[in-house]
Amino acid sequence: MFGEYSVNDNQADSAGGGTRPGSGAVPGNLPPESASFVGRERELDLLDGLLRERRLVTLTGVGGVGKSRLALRATAAAGRSPRDGVWWVALSPLRDPALLNTTVAHVVGLADHSARSLDEELCAWMADKELLLVLDTCEHLVAACRHLVGELLQSAPGLTVLVTSREPLGSPGEEVVEIRPLPCDGPDSDALALFRARALAATPQASAAFEDPGRTAVAAELCRRLDGIPLALELAGARMRLWTLEQMAARIGERFDMLADTRAVLLPRHQTMRTTIGWSHELCEPLERLLWARLSVFTGDFDVAAARAVCAGGPLPASRVERVLAGLVAKSVVLRTEDRGSGARYRMLDTIREYGHDWLNELGERQLVAGRHAHWYGALAQAADRGWLGPGQVDWYRRMTAEHAQLRTSLEHLLGTDPAAALEMAGALWFYWFACGHVHEGRGFLERALRAAPAAGAAHNQALWALGLTALLQGDMDTARRTGEECARGAAPLDDPERELRAAYLQAVSVLMPGDPVRALALAGPRARAAHGGRSSAPGWLLCRLATGYALCDLGRFEEATEEARALRETCAELGERWLRAYADYILAVAALGLGDHGEAARHVRAMLSGKRLLGDRFGIALGLDLLAAAVAGLGDGELAARLLGTGHAWWRTVGRPQMGSPSLTALRDQGERQARAAIGDAAYEAAFRGGAAASTG
Repeated sequence: MFGEYSVNDNQADSAGGGTRPGSGAVPGNLPPESASFVGRERELDLLDGLLRERRLVTLTGVGGVGKSRLALRATAAAGRSPRDGVWWVALSPLRDPALLNTTVAHVVGLADHSARSLDEELCAWMADKELLLVLDTCEHLVAACRHLVGELLQSAPGLTVLVTSREPLGSPGEEVVEIRPLPCDGPDSDALALFRARALAATPQASAAFEDPGRTAVAAELCRRLDGIPLALELAGARMRLWTLEQMAARIGERFDMLADTRAVLLPRHQTMRTTIGWSHELCEPLERLLWARLSVFTGDFDVAAARAVCAGGPLPASRVERVLAGLVAKSVVLRTEDRGSGARYRMLDTIREYGHDWLNELGERQLVAGRHAHWYGALAQAADRGWLGPGQVDWYRRMTAEHAQLRTSLEHLLGTDPAAALEMAGALWFYWFACGHVHEGRGFLERALRAAPAAGAAHNQALWALGLTALLQGDMDTARRTGEECARGAAPLDDPERELRAAYLQAVSVLMPGDPVRALALAGPRARAAHGGRSSAPGWLLCRLATGYALCDLGRFEEATEEARALRETCAELGERWLRAYADYILAVAALGLGDHGEAARHVRAMLSGKRLLGDRFGIALGLDLLAAAVAGLGDGELAARLLGTGHAWWRTVGRPQMGSPSLTALRDQGERQARAAIGDAAYEAAFRGGAAASTG
């Protein structure tokens, strides 16, 4: 009927999934270290002990001092391997505290399919886990983080939390560790070692500057002027590509001397960091400074196409954006990474982005550039909607997952400036909310947009339908049914069969899940589809066909269900679509099971699971494991069936609602259990089930 497709559990990306580097099968999502790590032996030893003894550790310090790098190095250490993994939650791109729980849930692989509050879901899910949760960059979300961390630590005795923030959370039992700059005294200091490493990375010719004791002393003095702050040292090291060491020292000295009378305004280290960034800003070309300011509207990372669309204008033509961006990368103002499947991505560190944002305000361009940003991602959402049921589906999933932070930022901006555009964007993202594991978040955005925008027209009908889909996945069938009825009434004057079919699907599933397949068939079956008309390859028609297949199976009309599923699968194959096609395989498996062909059922469900694992569809994987267990039990392998049911149980826990509360899904799962117990006995069943339940879902 429906499904959720989130992070591929065999992939390691920023949204979740994967395994920790060097840790075998231990789950987690630690990001790769972007550069070599220098010094901090004392801090690493301290953290190694604290993370074993304390449950909440917070690293504080000035921006640019290296809190995140230290946290990453400490958690990647071989000694930190809790049973259920190490999970890194990057909070820098998050601006709305209300989305904190959603962000954490998505990272750890908990799909938000329940109407319960997400903090309750997270507490229940983590209750028996042993894991390390890293909340990186919390200073703008201190109150929300303090509340969530308190709830989680109280509910999950095996949880340890590591926080990085410019200020402590202020939680009971919090161990606060202030991270200070690198030691910068003497020719063997860590600060000098970091500066040397970054200078040599910028240009091998810099090695000559560190071979002469006199010039090394100049470098050491430069590090002292920079207070040993790692980000300041890295920015300075990048300049060695253009200047000699002596030129570098002279220019930094001039900058600090000029601002010496203002140093009392901020704490010295804050002023040093601000001054160093300002110095780097002044040394950029005018177009680089302009691009730096305009790029500050991006939260998280972005690609060059977005930078070109959002930041071009005036003296900076679109044709020059990529070249100017490369200049900022060379100066270490912008970081560049290569992501599998999404190409080159760019981002700015928080401290640098904040400076650019201040400069953008000075230029008077904040609203203009933020508007460009929002409308660019609104157009991207529309393009993804058009391409979702096609051969680029997996690519669209990866693309939209990579742009998650930008989508949030754009919707927030449009809700405040252009509610009609926000409504269009939120409705176009129906597949993202419904199929990609963002149900709570989607429902929140859709409800806000529907309240703010005019209640008429195709965009309103689409957003209302998308809202109904989120209610379905949360088990709120009354809301889903009422919303479906409202969609049907709103579709009539639009004279659009596709709108009518989508409304029919929503209504059909809202009565099918509680156990009324007859009514569901009347709403979405062949006669109803023929009465509506429309394209047989459009989403509404295909979704109605999917609901029809489920309803026929529930009615025991397995031959008819097979015909519907085969037709659906053929259409999806012609479109190059994978998500719905896998659900067609599921219906074929259920029908084969109902006809007594357990081998055929197992073949179809394995095909279904292959597609769902490719797409990371947690609901689909849980659904398929229950069905495969029933098929295998029918073939006489009770032990394998029990293991599959145990693994399915683990996956259902990540969905939040076992069998989605559906009587037919529950009956299918119970059938497999009864047959497995009968085949191997209760004791063997329980042992095999426990073994399967221990399988990783992350």
